[in-house]
Amino acid sequence: MSNDNFKDYRHKIKNFSPLRERLHEVIFEADTKEGKLFDIVLMIAIILSVVVVMLESVPSLHDKYGLLFITLEWILTIFFTIEYALRLYCVYRPLKYATSFFGIVDLLAIAPTYLMFFIPQIQSISIVRSLRLLRVFRIFKLASFMSEGSVILKALSASRSKISVFLFAVLIIVSIFGSVMYVVEAGHGTGFDSIPRSIYWAIVTLTTVGYGDISPGTPFGQFLASMIMILGYSIIAVPTGIVSAEAIEAARKSSETHTNTQVCRYCADDDHDDSAKYCKTCGEELNLPKD
Repeated sequence: MSNDNFKDYRHKIKNFSPLRERLHEVIFEADTKEGKLFDIVLMIAIILSVVVVMLESVPSLHDKYGLLFITLEWILTIFFTIEYALRLYCVYRPLKYATSFFGIVDLLAIAPTYLMFFIPQIQSISIVRSLRLLRVFRIFKLASFMSEGSVILKALSASRSKISVFLFAVLIIVSIFGSVMYVVEAGHGTGFDSIPRSIYWAIVTLTTVGYGDISPGTPFGQFLASMIMILGYSIIAVPTGIVSAEAIEAARKSSETHTNTQVCRYCADDDHDDSAKYCKTCGEELNLPKD
Protein backbone atom coordinates (compact mmCIF):
# COMPACT_ATOMS: atom_id res chain seq x y z
CA MET A 1 0.00 0.00 0.00
CA SER A 2 1.46 3.39 -1.02
CA ASN A 3 1.76 6.31 1.40
CA ASP A 4 -1.10 8.19 -0.30
CA ASN A 5 -3.39 5.16 -0.19
CA PHE A 6 -2.44 4.51 3.42
CA LYS A 7 -3.28 8.13 4.32
CA ASP A 8 -6.65 7.82 2.56
CA TYR A 9 -7.28 4.56 4.42
CA ARG A 10 -6.37 6.18 7.75
CA HIS A 11 -8.65 9.13 6.94
CA LYS A 12 -11.60 6.87 6.18
CA ILE A 13 -11.29 4.71 9.25
CA LYS A 14 -10.76 7.74 11.49
CA ASN A 15 -14.12 9.12 10.38
CA PHE A 16 -16.36 6.15 11.02
CA SER A 17 -19.75 7.02 12.44
CA PRO A 18 -20.32 7.13 16.21
CA LEU A 19 -22.85 4.33 15.73
CA ARG A 20 -20.14 1.98 14.50
CA GLU A 21 -17.87 3.03 17.34
CA ARG A 22 -20.61 2.31 19.86
CA LEU A 23 -21.54 -1.02 18.27
CA HIS A 24 -17.90 -2.10 18.30
CA GLU A 25 -17.62 -1.25 21.98
CA VAL A 26 -20.74 -3.25 22.86
CA ILE A 27 -20.21 -6.26 20.57
CA PHE A 28 -16.45 -6.78 20.74
CA GLU A 29 -15.60 -5.57 24.23
CA ALA A 30 -16.82 -6.26 27.75
CA ASP A 31 -15.64 -3.22 29.69
CA THR A 32 -19.09 -1.64 29.76
CA LYS A 33 -22.37 -2.86 31.25
CA GLU A 34 -23.91 -3.02 27.79
CA GLY A 35 -20.97 -5.06 26.47
CA LYS A 36 -21.16 -7.54 29.34
CA LEU A 37 -24.93 -7.84 28.97
CA PHE A 38 -24.61 -8.44 25.23
CA ASP A 39 -22.02 -11.17 25.73
CA ILE A 40 -24.03 -12.87 28.47
CA VAL A 41 -27.17 -12.88 26.28
CA LEU A 42 -25.05 -14.24 23.42
CA MET A 43 -23.69 -17.00 25.65
CA ILE A 44 -27.18 -18.02 26.73
CA ALA A 45 -28.26 -18.15 23.07
CA ILE A 46 -25.23 -20.26 22.14
CA ILE A 47 -25.83 -22.74 24.97
CA LEU A 48 -29.52 -22.95 24.07
CA SER A 49 -28.72 -23.58 20.41
CA VAL A 50 -26.25 -26.35 21.27
CA VAL A 51 -28.81 -28.00 23.55
CA VAL A 52 -31.45 -27.79 20.80
CA VAL A 53 -29.13 -29.44 18.25
CA MET A 54 -28.34 -32.25 20.72
CA LEU A 55 -31.96 -32.89 21.72
CA GLU A 56 -33.14 -32.81 18.13
CA SER A 57 -30.89 -35.78 17.34
CA VAL A 58 -32.85 -37.96 19.82
CA PRO A 59 -35.51 -39.74 17.70
CA SER A 60 -38.21 -39.81 20.41
CA LEU A 61 -37.80 -36.09 21.20
CA HIS A 62 -37.59 -35.19 17.52
CA ASP A 63 -40.90 -36.92 16.80
CA LYS A 64 -42.61 -35.18 19.72
CA TYR A 65 -41.05 -31.69 19.67
CA GLY A 66 -39.69 -31.49 16.11
CA LEU A 67 -41.63 -28.34 15.22
CA LEU A 68 -40.49 -26.58 18.41
CA PHE A 69 -36.86 -27.49 17.74
CA ILE A 70 -37.05 -26.19 14.17
CA THR A 71 -38.67 -22.93 15.32
CA LEU A 72 -36.05 -22.36 18.00
CA GLU A 73 -33.26 -23.21 15.55
CA TRP A 74 -34.46 -20.62 13.04
CA ILE A 75 -34.97 -17.94 15.70
CA LEU A 76 -31.45 -18.49 17.03
CA THR A 77 -29.95 -18.65 13.54
CA ILE A 78 -31.56 -15.33 12.58
CA PHE A 79 -30.23 -13.83 15.83
CA PHE A 80 -26.72 -15.12 15.08
CA THR A 81 -26.98 -13.89 11.49
CA ILE A 82 -27.85 -10.36 12.59
CA GLU A 83 -25.05 -10.47 15.15
CA TYR A 84 -22.55 -11.65 12.51
CA ALA A 85 -23.63 -8.89 10.12
CA LEU A 86 -23.23 -6.28 12.88
CA ARG A 87 -19.74 -7.57 13.67
CA LEU A 88 -18.75 -7.10 10.04
CA TYR A 89 -20.41 -3.68 9.97
CA CYS A 90 -18.67 -2.19 13.00
CA VAL A 91 -15.07 -3.21 12.25
CA TYR A 92 -12.81 -1.21 9.95
CA ARG A 93 -11.55 -4.27 8.09
CA PRO A 94 -14.48 -6.72 7.70
CA LEU A 95 -12.50 -9.18 5.57
CA LYS A 96 -9.80 -9.50 8.23
CA TYR A 97 -12.40 -10.34 10.87
CA ALA A 98 -14.29 -12.69 8.53
CA THR A 99 -11.10 -14.71 7.95
CA SER A 100 -10.05 -14.74 11.62
CA PHE A 101 -10.65 -17.72 13.91
CA PHE A 102 -13.79 -16.32 15.54
CA GLY A 103 -14.99 -14.90 12.21
CA ILE A 104 -14.90 -18.36 10.62
CA VAL A 105 -16.54 -19.92 13.68
CA ASP A 106 -19.29 -17.27 13.58
CA LEU A 107 -19.94 -18.07 9.91
CA LEU A 108 -19.96 -21.83 10.54
CA ALA A 109 -22.46 -21.23 13.35
CA ILE A 110 -25.11 -19.96 10.94
CA ALA A 111 -24.27 -21.70 7.66
CA PRO A 112 -25.58 -25.24 8.48
CA THR A 113 -29.15 -24.04 9.07
CA TYR A 114 -29.29 -22.42 5.64
CA LEU A 115 -27.52 -25.34 3.97
CA MET A 116 -29.90 -27.93 5.41
CA PHE A 117 -32.26 -27.19 2.50
CA PHE A 118 -29.68 -28.90 0.29
CA ILE A 119 -27.99 -31.27 2.78
CA PRO A 120 -30.43 -32.11 5.64
CA GLN A 121 -27.83 -33.94 7.76
CA ILE A 122 -25.47 -30.96 7.81
CA GLN A 123 -27.54 -29.24 10.49
CA SER A 124 -25.76 -31.31 13.13
CA ILE A 125 -22.58 -29.38 12.30
CA SER A 126 -24.22 -26.45 14.11
CA ILE A 127 -22.66 -27.91 17.25
CA VAL A 128 -19.57 -25.92 16.21
CA ARG A 129 -21.33 -23.01 17.90
CA SER A 130 -19.98 -24.33 21.17
CA LEU A 131 -16.59 -22.92 20.15
CA ARG A 132 -18.06 -19.47 20.54
CA LEU A 133 -18.25 -20.10 24.27
CA LEU A 134 -14.51 -19.43 24.32
CA ARG A 135 -15.56 -15.81 24.63
CA VAL A 136 -16.38 -16.56 28.28
CA PHE A 137 -12.71 -15.94 29.06
CA ARG A 138 -12.99 -12.43 27.69
CA ILE A 139 -16.37 -11.69 29.24
CA PHE A 140 -15.31 -12.45 32.79
CA LYS A 141 -11.75 -11.19 32.22
CA LEU A 142 -10.14 -14.49 33.17
CA ALA A 143 -6.74 -13.22 32.09
CA SER A 144 -4.84 -16.04 33.73
CA PHE A 145 -6.81 -18.61 31.72
CA MET A 146 -6.22 -16.63 28.53
CA SER A 147 -2.50 -16.55 29.30
CA GLU A 148 -2.37 -20.31 29.94
CA GLY A 149 -4.27 -20.95 26.73
CA SER A 150 -1.73 -18.85 24.85
CA VAL A 151 1.10 -20.91 26.35
CA ILE A 152 -0.50 -24.15 25.13
CA LEU A 153 -1.01 -22.78 21.61
CA LYS A 154 2.59 -21.58 21.45
CA ALA A 155 3.83 -24.97 22.67
CA LEU A 156 1.81 -26.81 20.01
CA SER A 157 3.02 -24.43 17.33
CA ALA A 158 6.67 -24.75 18.38
CA SER A 159 6.50 -28.56 18.46
CA ARG A 160 4.70 -29.07 15.14
CA SER A 161 7.89 -29.90 13.19
CA LYS A 162 9.01 -32.48 15.76
CA ILE A 163 5.54 -33.98 15.94
CA SER A 164 5.41 -34.17 12.13
CA VAL A 165 8.69 -36.13 12.04
CA PHE A 166 7.39 -38.38 14.82
CA LEU A 167 4.10 -39.09 12.99
CA PHE A 168 6.00 -39.84 9.79
CA ALA A 169 8.13 -42.38 11.67
CA VAL A 170 4.99 -43.94 13.18
CA LEU A 171 3.44 -44.29 9.72
CA ILE A 172 6.53 -46.13 8.52
CA ILE A 173 6.46 -48.45 11.55
CA VAL A 174 2.77 -49.38 11.18
CA SER A 175 3.23 -49.89 7.44
CA ILE A 176 6.07 -52.34 8.05
CA PHE A 177 4.31 -54.21 10.85
CA GLY A 178 1.05 -54.29 8.90
CA SER A 179 2.75 -55.73 5.84
CA VAL A 180 4.55 -58.36 7.92
CA MET A 181 1.31 -59.35 9.67
CA TYR A 182 -0.38 -59.69 6.29
CA VAL A 183 2.30 -62.16 5.21
CA VAL A 184 2.20 -64.07 8.51
CA GLU A 185 -1.59 -64.26 8.92
CA ALA A 186 -2.70 -64.52 5.27
CA GLY A 187 -4.81 -67.60 4.65
CA HIS A 188 -5.56 -68.28 8.32
CA GLY A 189 -8.98 -66.62 8.33
CA THR A 190 -8.02 -64.11 11.03
CA GLY A 191 -9.07 -61.00 9.09
CA PHE A 192 -5.70 -59.94 7.68
CA ASP A 193 -6.96 -60.17 4.10
CA SER A 194 -5.14 -57.11 2.73
CA ILE A 195 -2.20 -54.86 3.57
CA PRO A 196 -4.36 -51.76 4.22
CA ARG A 197 -6.54 -53.73 6.64
CA SER A 198 -3.42 -55.11 8.33
CA ILE A 199 -2.03 -51.56 8.65
CA TYR A 200 -5.33 -50.52 10.22
CA TRP A 201 -4.86 -53.31 12.79
CA ALA A 202 -1.28 -52.15 13.44
CA ILE A 203 -2.47 -48.57 14.09
CA VAL A 204 -5.20 -49.73 16.46
CA THR A 205 -2.75 -51.96 18.31
CA LEU A 206 0.13 -49.48 18.44
CA THR A 207 -2.11 -46.78 19.90
CA THR A 208 -3.36 -49.28 22.52
CA VAL A 209 -6.97 -48.79 21.39
CA GLY A 210 -7.56 -52.46 20.67
CA TYR A 211 -11.01 -52.77 19.09
CA GLY A 212 -10.65 -56.55 18.87
CA ASP A 213 -12.30 -56.81 15.46
CA ILE A 214 -9.08 -58.34 14.07
CA SER A 215 -6.63 -60.45 16.03
CA PRO A 216 -3.71 -62.72 15.05
CA GLY A 217 -4.18 -66.48 15.29
CA THR A 218 -0.66 -67.83 14.65
CA PRO A 219 2.01 -67.98 17.38
CA PHE A 220 4.40 -65.75 15.42
CA GLY A 221 1.60 -63.27 14.71
CA GLN A 222 0.74 -63.12 18.40
CA PHE A 223 4.43 -62.56 19.19
CA LEU A 224 4.54 -59.61 16.77
CA ALA A 225 1.35 -58.24 18.27
CA SER A 226 2.92 -58.36 21.72
CA MET A 227 5.94 -56.42 20.44
CA ILE A 228 3.68 -53.78 18.90
CA MET A 229 1.71 -53.43 22.16
CA ILE A 230 4.89 -52.89 24.20
CA LEU A 231 6.21 -50.48 21.57
CA GLY A 232 2.93 -48.58 21.73
CA TYR A 233 3.41 -47.62 25.38
CA SER A 234 6.84 -46.15 24.70
CA ILE A 235 5.68 -44.31 21.59
CA ILE A 236 2.78 -42.63 23.40
CA ALA A 237 5.26 -40.93 25.74
CA VAL A 238 7.19 -39.28 22.88
CA PRO A 239 4.67 -36.59 21.76
CA THR A 240 3.76 -35.92 25.39
CA GLY A 241 7.40 -35.20 26.19
CA ILE A 242 7.85 -33.00 23.11
CA VAL A 243 4.82 -30.82 23.86
CA SER A 244 5.60 -30.69 27.59
CA ALA A 245 9.13 -29.44 26.92
CA GLU A 246 7.85 -26.74 24.57
CA ALA A 247 5.12 -25.77 27.07
CA ILE A 248 7.72 -25.27 29.80
CA GLU A 249 9.79 -23.11 27.47
CA ALA A 250 6.74 -21.10 26.37
CA ALA A 251 5.70 -20.56 30.00
CA ARG A 252 9.20 -19.37 30.83
CA LYS A 253 9.09 -16.80 28.06
CA SER A 254 5.52 -15.75 28.74
CA SER A 255 5.13 -12.34 30.32
CA GLU A 256 3.15 -11.88 33.51
CA THR A 257 1.15 -8.95 32.21
CA HIS A 258 -2.65 -9.25 32.29
CA THR A 259 -4.79 -8.63 29.26
CA ASN A 260 -8.04 -6.71 29.02
CA THR A 261 -11.02 -7.07 26.71
CA GLN A 262 -10.02 -4.34 24.25
CA VAL A 263 -10.14 -5.30 20.57
CA CYS A 264 -8.36 -2.98 18.15
CA ARG A 265 -10.81 -1.51 15.67
CA TYR A 266 -8.15 -1.33 12.96
CA CYS A 267 -6.22 -4.62 13.02
CA ALA A 268 -8.52 -6.75 15.28
CA ASP A 269 -5.71 -7.61 17.71
CA ASP A 270 -7.11 -8.38 21.18
CA ASP A 271 -3.94 -9.16 23.18
CA HIS A 272 -3.45 -5.89 25.04
CA ASP A 273 -2.17 -5.15 28.54
CA ASP A 274 -4.46 -3.60 31.12
CA SER A 275 -2.61 -0.28 30.96
CA ALA A 276 -2.45 -0.15 27.15
CA LYS A 277 -3.90 2.91 25.42
CA TYR A 278 -2.63 2.07 21.95
CA CYS A 279 -2.58 -1.15 19.96
CA LYS A 280 0.82 -2.83 20.16
CA THR A 281 0.36 -4.24 16.65
CA CYS A 282 -0.67 -1.23 14.56
CA GLY A 283 -0.20 1.63 17.03
CA GLU A 284 -3.74 2.96 16.73
CA GLU A 285 -5.57 4.30 19.78
CA LEU A 286 -7.79 1.80 21.56
CA ASN A 287 -11.45 2.53 22.13
CA LEU A 288 -11.15 2.68 25.91
CA PRO A 289 -14.32 2.99 28.02
CA LYS A 290 -15.12 6.45 29.30
CA ASP A 291 -14.84 6.91 33.05
